Amino acid sequence: MLRMICAMLVLAAGFTHVCHGQTPAPAVADWAGADFAGGAKERFGSLKDGESVNYVYAEPTGADAAMQHTFSIAAVPDAPMFVHVKGRDDDGPAPCRIAIELNGTTLFEGENTFSAGAWQVKRFAIPAAALKAGENTLVIANREKAGTVGMPPWFMVAACVIGPKTYVIRRDVTRDFFVTLPTEKRELPEPLPAGRKPGFAIRGTKGWNWTSEQYLAEIPVLKRFKMNFLMNCYLTTFVQEPKMENRWYEPLPDETRRGLEKVIKACQAEGIDFCFAVHPQLWSPRPIDPTSEADFELLWPHFAWAQKLGVKWFSLPLDDVHAMQGVKIDASEHAKLINRLIDRLRANDPKAELIFCPTWYWGDGTGKEQKPYLETLARELHKDVYLFWTGDAVVGNITRKGAETFRGLAQHRIVLWDNYPVNDAHPTMHLAPVTHRDLDLCDVIDGYMSNPLCQQNEANRLPMLTCADYAWNPAAYDPARSIGQAILHLAETPAQRDVMRDLVEAYPGMLIYGNGPGFNAVRHKLAQITTIPHSKQAATAFIEHMQSLARRIGEAFPNGYVAERKTLENDIAELQKMYTAKYGQ
Repeated sequence: MLRMICAMLVLAAGFTHVCHGQTPAPAVADWAGADFAGGAKERFGSLKDGESVNYVYAEPTGADAAMQHTFSIAAVPDAPMFVHVKGRDDDGPAPCRIAIELNGTTLFEGENTFSAGAWQVKRFAIPAAALKAGENTLVIANREKAGTVGMPPWFMVAACVIGPKTYVIRRDVTRDFFVTLPTEKRELPEPLPAGRKPGFAIRGTKGWNWTSEQYLAEIPVLKRFKMNFLMNCYLTTFVQEPKMENRWYEPLPDETRRGLEKVIKACQAEGIDFCFAVHPQLWSPRPIDPTSEADFELLWPHFAWAQKLGVKWFSLPLDDVHAMQGVKIDASEHAKLINRLIDRLRANDPKAELIFCPTWYWGDGTGKEQKPYLETLARELHKDVYLFWTGDAVVGNITRKGAETFRGLAQHRIVLWDNYPVNDAHPTMHLAPVTHRDLDLCDVIDGYMSNPLCQQNEANRLPMLTCADYAWNPAAYDPARSIGQAILHLAETPAQRDVMRDLVEAYPGMLIYGNGPGFNAVRHKLAQITTIPHSKQAATAFIEHMQSLARRIGEAFPNGYVAERKTLENDIAELQKMYTAKYGQ
């Protein structure tokens, strides 16, 4: 039902590429079949088996017999280029004759060799000088001499790419998101080629003010899927009652200590590095003075306690304090505080490691405030300290270029603090696979840590497993494959698989839509539906689907997914309000 409704809202399908076992080569241009002008898409629609398509009929059909797409490139690559076509032949008795032309040069003409029963990708060599810097036009035409619109012979195109020979077309889940459950379970994460090391040496996650029970529930999952790092959320160390408050200058509450001690011991038993974190400024009635020795001595007992339990990794974040009044941001002072901490830690254990989250932790570092701050850290911060970095922005796409520039300015090793699938305690979920992280980031960055959902740690496993897949073998990462395998590995019954798939499709989240942690896909979808004329029936069906999903989750997971069910219940109530406001009672 949901797939039928959301077909009304489908966007053009796009593509990404993966070259297994090596850094992928980029495309020069790529587009969906539906992006071609001409053809018959306006007659019969552009959605076919989950793809956004166009198709051409026999020559007598006139304008329906050819499709063309004009694209521009800045320069022609030195390497040989190919046209990669994802296509499909008709179901007639003989293959349809087609022609493919680039700027008037024929790349192929004759009977096509594409399958009639499934999509196939085939490549066609581009002769020298056929591809030009500037504007280019690719034409795909039907060359059959007899036929009518709507009947064979026809030829259908779902995707087209101008790229090197090794290019592999993959569906871009951010343009047309749905989940295909695999028929077979593969190893997850995707196995590495013989002799190749994992992409990131550090691979893990943190909590988001999780309880100790939530941390303990996730440790076996981390171990099972080759993650080796778990950091406590610094909110965990705050006093929780009667209100949450950062009293870093006081001993940790006994209950907090007991809970964290269980988590630390469980990590050690599973061979996972636990990283102990305290933030001594954020939301505190008494932010630490980085220059004060007295303040440092109030802070130190927290780290000394964790170190006595055998903890080797530590973090002292000073992120987000730029928004606090009265807190001074001085890179030199920050460096002195961090240096004092790592020196004290290593005096007790030479193998101690420290990760610092700087106040300016996002972007490429070239901003007016960022650059001098990072350059000071480069000069004054202990050379062994790692830096957290969230990418080119606080949330969003993450590029190797951004990482290289940031690291070049800071001159320290980096751990990527990926702000996905974090919801920052908003009543929503982000469950689609992680995407739009450059596949060669691991050449620049030492570690990968995902930032999770606040309450819904069980559903969080779905995107977290795709993060684990990416972090282990980035060169082979395929988001569409990864989320399907995550579901197969986490579900124990067919009903659970179906529920997980529908839950992910209902809440694909911020990376798919290009929004922030508070984005709610379910409410957004109903808002989209209500903009369509005569949409009351579709809106009714969508709400009924969400109600059914809530019921099915309870049936499939009678003792779990409590926070997730609460999110669904809240959204259903909001959907009903939106429905009434639009259509009345």
